[in-house]
Amino acid sequence: MLILLPPSETKRHGGRSGRALQLDSLRYPALLPLRVEAVAAVETLAGDPAATMAALKLSRRQADEVTRNREISSSPTLPAIDRYSGVLYEALDAASLTSRQRSFAHRHVVIHSALLGPVAALDEIPAYRLSASSRLPGFALRRHWSAAVTAQLADATGVLLDLRSEGYVALGPLPTRRHTRYVHVVSEGPDGRRRALNHFNKHAKGEFARAMIQAGRSFRTIAELISWSGSAGFDLSESAPGELELCIAGRAESG
Repeated sequence: MLILLPPSETKRHGGRSGRALQLDSLRYPALLPLRVEAVAAVETLAGDPAATMAALKLSRRQADEVTRNREISSSPTLPAIDRYSGVLYEALDAASLTSRQRSFAHRHVVIHSALLGPVAALDEIPAYRLSASSRLPGFALRRHWSAAVTAQLADATGVLLDLRSEGYVALGPLPTRRHTRYVHVVSEGPDGRRRALNHFNKHAKGEFARAMIQAGRSFRTIAELISWSGSAGFDLSESAPGELELCIAGRAESG
């Protein structure tokens, strides 16, 4: 089983001193040449602060992000599941997981970084600034990652559950497999209609991923996953071909 998560734009500072990024230690070693190229492109761009801020659409208050990118190869690292700090990761709350649960996450959870491609939950990574929508001069992220990432994901066994945002799906579309599904988060209103969520979408995905990690089960089929989800208090069901809906009751978003 493999659970695919998106990264978050926000990341925790710092890390373990003396433990810089080791590209050859990350999951999916076949992606090493692409990782080397992506890191080099970002670090080179960071040598020109004005160009970096323009390319990544950074404000003056975000100037420290340029320094982060310039020091990707030498800055301290943290496990990927601890590095990211957005809404999804607040709900996942990796710091409160037990050692056994974190080990399970390392085997079955992959976080799709725009900089490094998919990495395992406990792979050590530095802080950086790059998203799926970033446009680097002369370096197209989609063309760089898409085919290679899809090829790596095709080797997964059992359920392949995609909780990524659409931007990251474009950097590595799902392979065609029997037990592969993309998850949409929806809310059911009083009229019975289901509507997509935005903010709560991320929170719900974090809660669902946490529950799967805590359960410690590697699901072989979508039917097994749906059956477990109901017993765990989640409303998960088949929707369009290749897709699942995770329905969150009583959640609505304005605007």
